Amino acid sequence: MTQSIVVQVGQCGNQIGCRFWDLALREHASTNKGGTFDEPLSSFFRNVDARYSEPLDIPVGRGREKICNLKARAVLVDMEEGVVSEILKGPLGDVFDHRQLITDVSGSGNNWAVGHMMYGSLYREQISEAIRRTAEMCDCLQCFFTLHSMGGGTGSGVGTFILNLLEEEYPEVYRFTTAVYPSAEDDVITSPYNSVLAMHQLTEHADCVLPIENQSLVDIFNMVNQAASKTSKISSTSKVKGGSTVTSDLGGIKGQEKPFDKMNNIVANLLLNLTSSSRFEGALNVDLNEITMNLVPFPKLHYLVSSLSPLYHLADVSLPLRKLDQMFSDAFTKEYQLISADPRHSLYLACALMVRGNVAVSDIRRNIDRLKPSLQFIHWNQEGWKTGLCSVPPVGQPYSLLALANNSCIRHTFTNLRDRFYKLYKRKAHLHHYTNVDGMEAGQFSQALESLTGLVKEYEQLEGTMGRVHEGAPRLQVAS
Repeated sequence: MTQSIVVQVGQCGNQIGCRFWDLALREHASTNKGGTFDEPLSSFFRNVDARYSEPLDIPVGRGREKICNLKARAVLVDMEEGVVSEILKGPLGDVFDHRQLITDVSGSGNNWAVGHMMYGSLYREQISEAIRRTAEMCDCLQCFFTLHSMGGGTGSGVGTFILNLLEEEYPEVYRFTTAVYPSAEDDVITSPYNSVLAMHQLTEHADCVLPIENQSLVDIFNMVNQAASKTSKISSTSKVKGGSTVTSDLGGIKGQEKPFDKMNNIVANLLLNLTSSSRFEGALNVDLNEITMNLVPFPKLHYLVSSLSPLYHLADVSLPLRKLDQMFSDAFTKEYQLISADPRHSLYLACALMVRGNVAVSDIRRNIDRLKPSLQFIHWNQEGWKTGLCSVPPVGQPYSLLALANNSCIRHTFTNLRDRFYKLYKRKAHLHHYTNVDGMEAGQFSQALESLTGLVKEYEQLEGTMGRVHEGAPRLQVAS
């Protein structure tokens, strides 16, 4: 059994992380009725004997060890202490090792340079030590997950600094980044600068990036609310179930929900579904290294479009659940994508289907055959499907599907971001806030812009091959 470490950075990263750990505990509690520390739990948690001043890890045995005190394999970083302090005061406070928390009080001022150059250098040794300590408590460390926003100063700046640090100190360990991109109406005026500067780092140093757009999360949340309001006309008791993707009232955290909890739950479920095969048994297990091996044909084109289905169940029992085939169809529509793009009208380089629950392998194969004619795959990877089937469904659902696609539609997100960046950059607006930071040079803006433009061009060139007929390469002739 392999282990993964979650590094959550900034306000957004820590809020998503809080929801992730809550839902992960709920998920494992639903399958682990005996209260023993088993291998699935060990993938994200340690079992600690707290009777000693220096808590000792209790290793995974043959299922006889009782859970004493679970500690998350996590490092929490924020240059403002508010969110981390709130987490520690809440019900999940005991899940985190206080030596794995790194905070400041002043914040990064929505400035990538302050986060990356100033705070990164200032806290480098502390961050490195916290990650080293967490890594040494893993028997087989396979993956780092970094959670952060792209628009804020700490998330984009410190988040990408940590990514570079991980590549330097743990080059053999996979680096997955869940990055939340700001919407066009973002209230941080410099968010396009922060996002493009951070993207240059993600392109160069991440193994796999899962972009999430704030606006898409809002749209999904509104879609769920509309569905709930429509059914309320049929039944006065209709509402969205507590076990659905966007609700959290059945989790370990009780009390009043925060404004972004429902949207953060969607991202948390993405991570839970992504890692389900490495935590639970199933007919088709998919390891995390297989995601990068199968879905990233070119090193820098490692941005994956994700979608989740179903997003909700309705409480009214007279209404049918989303049918299995409909779940697969939904995952390939723009309404279910976590970025604002329509993959059906763009080019697929590869696609992975991570299925959970009461689904047969034949069901997956049948739906691939049904959907394949309507999807455009690149000519040299017509069979570019990776499938996983985990027997343990998400809590409150009979089955679920996470679709991950390396699709050229992501270029629209990057183009919109580049346009917003250029509106500021052509006037040199707010540049002095960045160049006044030690180590930051004006040339890094043009370098980041050039990197983003090159990424968009690569996707455009690949998309330009859509619809072309490619004759097979001539067979090798064996000399007689």
